[in-house]
Amino acid sequence: MGERPIACYTVKMSPMQVEKLRHVLEMQQWEFYNVPYAHYGFRGNKVNVVAYQSGTVVIQGSKAMDLMQFTIEPEIMGAILLGYEEHRHPEWFIEHGGMDESGKGDLFGPLVTACVIADGKVVKQWIDLGVKDSKTIHSSSQIFALDAKIRKSENVVVEVFLLSMRKYNELYGKFSSNLNRLLAWYHSTSLRNARIHRPVQKVILDQFSTAPLVQRFFTDDRDLDIAMRPRAEEDPVVAAASIVARAEYLRAMEDLSENAGEELLRGANNSVLEQAKRLVKKFGANRLGDFAKMHFSTAQKAVYA
Repeated sequence: MGERPIACYTVKMSPMQVEKLRHVLEMQQWEFYNVPYAHYGFRGNKVNVVAYQSGTVVIQGSKAMDLMQFTIEPEIMGAILLGYEEHRHPEWFIEHGGMDESGKGDLFGPLVTACVIADGKVVKQWIDLGVKDSKTIHSSSQIFALDAKIRKSENVVVEVFLLSMRKYNELYGKFSSNLNRLLAWYHSTSLRNARIHRPVQKVILDQFSTAPLVQRFFTDDRDLDIAMRPRAEEDPVVAAASIVARAEYLRAMEDLSENAGEELLRGANNSVLEQAKRLVKKFGANRLGDFAKMHFSTAQKAVYA
C-alpha cells in the first residue's frame, strides 16, 4: 500500500493548550523551528505542527491524522474534533452509485431495490445526518425522516423499483424460481433508470451472489464498473440506498396492511406463519399471493395447513 496523501488540519487552541502541545512535542523530541508570527513550529515523523500567535494551530503531513487522533484530540483538546472518513475511505467521496434492497427476507410485502447516485459533498452531509445501514436503524420514523432528507439532497439521483405482489410471484417462476436472478434483474432495473438521469460509471452493491448476476445485464457498457462487496452498506451512498429501499418497503407494507385489515408482520417466523394462516382463512388460499411471496416455505405451510 502507498503512503497516505498529505492531510492538513486547522485547530483553534487556547494559550494553555498551545503550551501543553509544545510540552508534548518537546518530550517526544520533535525538531523545533521558527516560523514568522508563530509561537513555534515542530517537525516530527512526516508531520509539521505550527502554532500561530492567533491561537490557530496547523497540523500537516501524511501522518497528521495519527497526531490528531492519538495526541491532540485526547491529550490536548479532550474532545473528538474531526471525522477521518475522507482519509480512511477516499473512495466514498468520489461520485458513484450505491444499490441495496429491502424485503428480500420478509414473507409479506414486496421486494424493493434502490439505486442512489451522489458525490462527495452530499456524502459529507449524510455522514453528519447519521445515514447508515438501514438494518441498524430500528425506528420506522427515523427511516422515513432520513429517506426524505436523502431524496431532497442537492444533485442526487434516487430510483426505486418494486412490483405488485402478484407480478412478483409471477416473475419468480419466470426466473427459474431463482431469487438471486430475480433480485439481479430488479437491481439492474433501478440502476438503469438512475443512469438515465446521471450516467455514473462506478457503482457499489452489497454482495448477494458470487456470480456477477447484475453485471450480465450491462455487457453492452464496458465502462460501467459494478463492484459487489460484503458489508457494502459501510459506504454512505449504499447506506442511503438501503434507507430509501427500506422506506419504500415500509410504505408498501402500510398499504398492504390496510388491505389485509391488520398490521402485517415482518420476517418469516412462527408469528408470521400464524398470521398467514389467518389471511388464508379470511380471504382464501388464492388471495395469499396478494400479500405474500409464495415461494417462501412459510407461505406453503399456511396454504396447506
